[in-house]
Order: sequence, then C-alpha cells, then structure tokens
Amino acid sequence: MSFDLSARLAERRAAHLYRQRPLLESPQGVQVTVDGQQLLAFCSNDYLGLASHPQVAEAMQEGVRRWGVGGGASHLVVGHSTAHHALEDALAEFTGRPRALLMSSGYMANLGAITALVGQGDTVLQDRLNHASLLDAGLLSGARFSRYLHNDPHSLAQRLTRASGNTLVVTDGVFSMDGDLAELPALCRTARSAGAWVMVDDAHGFGCLGDSGGGIVEHFGLGLEEVPVLVGTLGKSFGTAGAFIAGSEELIETLIQFARPYIYTTSQPPALAWATLRSLRLLREESWRREHLRALISRFRAGAGELGLQLMDSPTPIQPLLIGDSERALQLSAGLRRRGILISAIRPPTVPRGTARLRVTLSAAHEQADVDRLLEALQQTLAELPESHQ
Repeated sequence: MSFDLSARLAERRAAHLYRQRPLLESPQGVQVTVDGQQLLAFCSNDYLGLASHPQVAEAMQEGVRRWGVGGGASHLVVGHSTAHHALEDALAEFTGRPRALLMSSGYMANLGAITALVGQGDTVLQDRLNHASLLDAGLLSGARFSRYLHNDPHSLAQRLTRASGNTLVVTDGVFSMDGDLAELPALCRTARSAGAWVMVDDAHGFGCLGDSGGGIVEHFGLGLEEVPVLVGTLGKSFGTAGAFIAGSEELIETLIQFARPYIYTTSQPPALAWATLRSLRLLREESWRREHLRALISRFRAGAGELGLQLMDSPTPIQPLLIGDSERALQLSAGLRRRGILISAIRPPTVPRGTARLRVTLSAAHEQADVDRLLEALQQTLAELPESHQ
C-alpha cells in the first residue's frame, strides 16, 4: 500500500520524536500563556526582547495606516514600497555594505542566494552543522555539493582542492542548535586562498554579537572582501519577520534578476518593514540590551556548571544542555513545565542521534531572578528523575 502515513507517524511516536505545536495565547515575551498555562519561557529567538516592544508595535500600526496590510504584488511588479526601500537602505548602512535586499523569510533568503549564485558545473561547500535551509539550498542548486567537518578549515581546504567552477563556501555565523561561533577568520582565509566566495547566514548573530549588534562579521572585524554574501533574519533579535541579504551592488542586482524566491513571491507587508526600521534603531541605540544579555549568559553558565549540567561551548544566548536520550529530554522538558518553565526538547533529526538536548535561549527581557528560577527548577527536576534515566 502506498502512502502509509499512519505507520510513518506511529514510528515517529514510538521513537519519542513526534512533534506537536504549542498554542501561544499571549504576546511573545518571557512570560507567556501556552495551552492555557502561564509559563516563564526560555525557548524563543527574541534575543533582545523587541518582539512586543511598544515602539515597534506603534510603528507597525503607523505602517498599516500609511500603506495598508498586504504587499499586493511581487517586488518586481508593484509590491516594492517606500517602506521596503527605506529598510533596505538602513540595513545596507547598518552592515556597512553598498546594498541590501529584503526577503520574506530566512529560508527563502538562503535558497534564493545559493541557487542564484551557483548551479551545474559549480561547487558549494557547507559546514556539516549548517541550518536545514542552507543544506536544502545546496542540494537544490544543482552544483556539486559537499559538507566539510564542523568548523574545520583543514577539512574545508581538502574539499576546495576538488572544487570546480564558481565555488561558494557557506556557514552559519552562530550555529542554531549548539550556539557556538563559526571560526570565520580561518574559514575566510582558507576560502580566499582558493578563490572561493564565503556566504554567512548570521541569523542568530545579528543584534547579539559585536559592539553595535552587527553580528559575527563585526565581532571578528571582517568586511565585504572576506564575506561577500551576508544573510540575516529579522524574526530573531529584530523582533519582527523576514530576512535580508547584504553585499555589493552587483550581488544585489544579480539576486534581483536570478533569485527565484525573490522574483516569484509577494512582498512582505510594508508595515512590517516600517516596524523593522524602528526595531533596528532600538537594536543599535540600546546597547544595554546586549550588555544585560551577556550578564545573563554568564550567570546561567556558572549556575549550570555548579549543578554539573553538560553545557556546550556557546558564548551566545543559545545555551543547550546536552541530554543525549530523546525520552529523557522529553521528561526533563515536561518536569520543567510542571514547575512553570517552558523549554523545548530538541531531538533528531533536528540534531544528530544521541545528542537530544534542552535548548535554553535567553533574552534581554529576562531578569537575573528568572535565570535563578530556571536553575532551581532544573535542579529539582533532575532530582526527581529515576536513577535509570540519569
């Protein structure tokens, strides 16, 4: 019998890998109502606490009054508004690049950039732990696709010797499941020595890294020559939605001409772009958000270490607690929820088999007392688990 979907779903349930969508009944924030329960959340990407900021909400409302709701058409027809254009200009200035191009999502930005730049006869090389959108784009590009060992310039160099055509080296800036940083200076040197371009998806770095929130390229002091293609998303530190690609004049014009996810998609609501302009200003001007976030990260890591929890090498708001077994990760997540704490259990295939984890994410909207409450709840939940699961 073809398409036996019931068996497929039953298999996933039996392996403790079945996913369900929590129903958020409140604005996004650190205090949320999910499935009727009030919870302290440590699982959103709202790193700077801007998703429900009153100024951003006010700008969104102003944008609706000025431009209505829908984009109405693709950018190349009549969907490119003055709000979109103003945000692109602001993002170009923010990243120190000649141009920026708005995209409807990070997934579409990565798909659009990679498939527009490489194809049959070319090569795309990616970090083994890159986000699924990057890996999918590499497979769909038609280029020769290979994955180098995580954060390993030597492994990249070996694969570059076998590259042909235009060669694109692609890496996350901050790896979304581990929270570690790409070894970007070394990767860039290795790529440039072979004449390859580097593309960085800094979805989780913008807003958090760098003195002004400019992300991993600012953190390492890199520029357009080292990283010709820079991607960022707006649904994380910016607190809104969508994505952008920043680079040279020629890059952006090439994407406008050849990036199919851009050409054949209705533009995002202009009001959303207008709201993002406000969040960008807050991100740049309110450096206290980054400073407070760094203090929370240090407090959590110190407390988790005292509890003997297995942390990963992350200086970012993404602080995974490595559990290993999927069933045990689910039990810990459920135990925390009974104590009013919301943290998702991350399981295969999102992460490799045997590396299930609790993915703790911190926000500038959290207080130190929230971190202390989380640590206490972790200690209590771990203590109540049967010995056989520890």
